[in-house]
Amino acid sequence: MNRRLLATLILTIALPGFTFAVVRPREPRLDPRSVAEMPSYVRRIEPVLVGLRVSARKDAASSARLGTQRFATGVIVDTRGYAVTVSYAVMDAVRIEARTRDGRATSARLTAIDFETGLGVVKLEGDGPWPAATLGSSSDVRVGSLGGTVGVDEDNDLAWVTNHVQAVRRFSGYWEYMLDRALIVGPSTDSWGGSAVVDARGAVLGIASLRLGEPPHVNVAIPIDKFIAVKDELIAAGRVVSRPARPWLGLYTVPREDGVVIDGFASSGPARESGLRRGDRILSVNGVTIASQEEFYEQLWRGRAGDVIRLAVQREAAVHVIPVPSVDRYRLLGK
Repeated sequence: MNRRLLATLILTIALPGFTFAVVRPREPRLDPRSVAEMPSYVRRIEPVLVGLRVSARKDAASSARLGTQRFATGVIVDTRGYAVTVSYAVMDAVRIEARTRDGRATSARLTAIDFETGLGVVKLEGDGPWPAATLGSSSDVRVGSLGGTVGVDEDNDLAWVTNHVQAVRRFSGYWEYMLDRALIVGPSTDSWGGSAVVDARGAVLGIASLRLGEPPHVNVAIPIDKFIAVKDELIAAGRVVSRPARPWLGLYTVPREDGVVIDGFASSGPARESGLRRGDRILSVNGVTIASQEEFYEQLWRGRAGDVIRLAVQREAAVHVIPVPSVDRYRLLGK
């Protein structure tokens, strides 16, 4: 597939302007090096950025939504060559090529996935030591904090924008995903997936993951503290084994004024064959009433992977209680 024609994935279920950053058409912009006033944070973070061109398994469930050819930025966080990026770009990867800022190409391999945060780690092949980013702390980030988002596009050009933190809040997504604290930064960069969200000194505060809303868009960034807390465990084990695996149903939901409605099913998830239907409104989880997507996740994740989750749903005028045996999602990846 011509990479110039790879389409941006636009989620149309609940947030029309809510997009992943796997592949996208390129928007015209100036080469940062042609701009005399390139911010110092761009110069400081640039050496640790790599472009990641990913080929995923054709038969993988993720490929149906994300495609088999993906692209994202990676941020080198360890002198041994480990780089952090967004998990959706590297899920089910069979081949990863990394390109450094001086144009060198090297192979990379998937090292770890963390579905809870939405981050992935790849290991660059080749001789080290590699330059590594300065990791800041996102715990002190406040609304109005100034900095920038810096990434790489598919032509290996820098893509950056000076922005500020517009909100620090909980964020939930349709695919059984929620951050208790996400950074909302704007304006958005046009090459966001895996890009580094940095402070004025170039220290990494977060990893840009998604784009929201209508122009001017904003980016959702995963706080870097989420990664720092589990970095060594991810590199050593490929996942965070110190916390129990969450129950996973493979259920896609959309929040509406009257509650949470089922919008679809992951092809490999147990919910698909459970008797649930698209359009069912979820009333309760294991007997606990829920009224929002966030409450749905909070109740769902109170147990452990393997638990049977009893969902009460309203379908037309009737209420049905449907048991769904949850699974450990990491086992689908062999982690």
